[in-house]
Amino acid sequence: MRVYYLSLEYYMGRTLQNTMINLGIQSACDEALYQVGLELDTPAPLSHPTDPRPPSRRQVGLDIEELQDIEEDAGLGNGGLGRLAACFLDSMATIGLAAYGYGIRYEYGIFAQRIKNGGQTEEPDDWLRFGNPWETARPEYVLPVCMYGRVDGGNWVHPQVVFAMPYDTPIPGYANNVVNTLRLWSAMSPSSFNLQFFNNGDYIQAVLDRNLAENISRVLYPNDNFFEGKELRLKQQYFMVSASVQDIMRRFKSARNGPKRTTFEEFPNKVAIQLNDTHPSLAIAELMRVFLDIEKLSWDTAWDIVTRTCAYTNHTVLPEALERWPVSMLGNMLPRHLEIIYDINWKFLDKVNHRFPGDLERLRRMSLVEEDGEKRVNMAHLAIVGSHAVNGVAALHSEIIKRDIFKDFFDMWPEKFQNKTNGITPRRWLLLCNPGLSDAIAEKIGEEWITHLDELAKLKPLVSDANFVRTVQKVKQENKMRVAQMLTKQYEIEVNPASMFDIHVKRIHEYKRQLLNCLHVITMYNRIKKDPSAPFVPRTVMVGGKAAPGYHMAKQIIRLILAVGNIVNNDPVVGNKLKVIYLENYRVTLAERIIPAADLSEQISTAGTEASGTGNMKFMLNGALTIGTLDGANIEMREEMGEENIFIFGMNVDEVEALKARGYNAHEYYNKLPELRQCIDMISSGYFSPHDVNQFKDVVDMLMNHDRFLLFADYESYIRCQDEVSKLYMNQDAWARKAIMNIASSGKFSSDRTIAEYAREIWGVEPSMEKLPAPHEPRE
Repeated sequence: MRVYYLSLEYYMGRTLQNTMINLGIQSACDEALYQVGLELDTPAPLSHPTDPRPPSRRQVGLDIEELQDIEEDAGLGNGGLGRLAACFLDSMATIGLAAYGYGIRYEYGIFAQRIKNGGQTEEPDDWLRFGNPWETARPEYVLPVCMYGRVDGGNWVHPQVVFAMPYDTPIPGYANNVVNTLRLWSAMSPSSFNLQFFNNGDYIQAVLDRNLAENISRVLYPNDNFFEGKELRLKQQYFMVSASVQDIMRRFKSARNGPKRTTFEEFPNKVAIQLNDTHPSLAIAELMRVFLDIEKLSWDTAWDIVTRTCAYTNHTVLPEALERWPVSMLGNMLPRHLEIIYDINWKFLDKVNHRFPGDLERLRRMSLVEEDGEKRVNMAHLAIVGSHAVNGVAALHSEIIKRDIFKDFFDMWPEKFQNKTNGITPRRWLLLCNPGLSDAIAEKIGEEWITHLDELAKLKPLVSDANFVRTVQKVKQENKMRVAQMLTKQYEIEVNPASMFDIHVKRIHEYKRQLLNCLHVITMYNRIKKDPSAPFVPRTVMVGGKAAPGYHMAKQIIRLILAVGNIVNNDPVVGNKLKVIYLENYRVTLAERIIPAADLSEQISTAGTEASGTGNMKFMLNGALTIGTLDGANIEMREEMGEENIFIFGMNVDEVEALKARGYNAHEYYNKLPELRQCIDMISSGYFSPHDVNQFKDVVDMLMNHDRFLLFADYESYIRCQDEVSKLYMNQDAWARKAIMNIASSGKFSSDRTIAEYAREIWGVEPSMEKLPAPHEPRE
């Protein structure tokens, strides 16, 4: 069995250190580079014995960290979905699965964020300008991808052709001699020119038009949890799907041991295709087209193979994120696929009608083609109907899918629906990014946890070991000192390393409620101003994340946080008690530095909106305490660590639904809560934007009149919970003991566990922790 993971996003970050760690050569490389530096720094030999010896230079070896800092982040993803795909690749190799990742080799990844004039600006991420040493071009496997044209008697005729050039990146497992492949496709124009232009004598235009095809893989769409129905995005999706399906078919047919396969009975037993959200869901229609039109299988045989091969992971319940492609666009670009989708829908609705006779409203809700207004194809419905397994990414999320967003489909096929709680790779998110803590853990329980993260449970008895508690505190303080130095250098703000590092890093979105955090900062500021002599636990609040370039409210949220920080950081009354820093250009590499230094992790989305979250797991693994709602994987984190080791506030999902049902009125909370009213009045009066009193009019209007995410309803509980956080932080030993319980309870949240569940329960393959012999070792 080979597993094929199809994803439009892979947020890989840097590769050098991760590869050295997985190959077990980091120490050797570090030492070798240091020795090279010593040789380069050795003074030149004297020209004559009697010459006075020149002053000897200080002999310092080369620092491997300087080499690592030269590498660009491979930012081929927006946030959680793309980073999850990267963790999954690491885990699939580490637990010995024969797995391939397929995606697009974007020439420009997620934009570089720059903070200018008090807000976000975007710069292109030209990550390939110096080349990519990790990839290998494979021109021998270039494949044609067809689009447009028309259908004539069931045949797709006169399509336009663009070529897909594969670039392979090795994905090594941890210390097991397994290396899998991430194959990314780059668009190439056909070598032939458009003859029409030659006939017109317009040679230049013929050459220029070749670039249009290559635009397909030019840039990553920078939206997270938001669907943008642009034609180029649809092209990207089909381009990746078509090239990948052709590659999968080629590999299936050319079985190494034995003759070339010509029949497809074994296809679902040899091929597992996982659709990472709906972005690659056209794979279902494409596989049907290949089986019907090229391999000449019957409909029933083809459909049976496709549904047994494909599985679909849903990543969001937000309605604006669900893909719905206009029928007119699909029919123009992929006319044969639209025909196939219509046929799938007709046969599917016939089954629904047999199961629920006469329920026309159910037929309307479940149809793959939405008829209201402009006709659209609901890609999530296609993915569910065409897959044998559908999973959410946290227990709560999977329940919401079953009882709400896909309830009709759950009623039809309850056996299809599963949960696969997300995870993170402990190699990058502890071993690589937090060597001090890794060493402290290994000293106590060995190194088995690196591939069996549940081994961390052995740390639980050590909460009463005063020496281990001190060691964990020392590691955290050293990590904080490094970050404080970095912040002082980058932002020219003196940060108190003894203050609580309160960190909120993720994409900027209304549902993630960075605004609620901002209201807490203003509340703390007002309390200090009201009574400067009152006891106050010092905090350094850091917020980081990118807003989609066209997302006005997200950009306003960034602007407000920056404006509040400008006032707070320059107020002499506040002094060293409170600092607010916006972390520019948050990305994987910055996360690797910030997360090990965190004291408090902010996971404060409205209950029922964050599918899982994985940042929450990274903070937990690195010994930060979480303040959060009962949302996503926070619920399972609480189950693992115990409710006494996490700060939970706010409404749960049922309470959110009840409030929405009776009607949420922000003005009630505004009138009832004096501290909240003061915050809003300060924002609306221009206290934080004296140059433009109306700067944040839109933010206040949204909060007061059309806030879908109910900030004010959770404000009082959030502030009260933050007061408990400050109270505990005054007792550093008690805080450290809870941090150790967080670390020790992180075992469930390894992506190795997640992938093992996918393997056994969806793909039908057993993981193996067996180490393969190295190429130079004899096989038994």
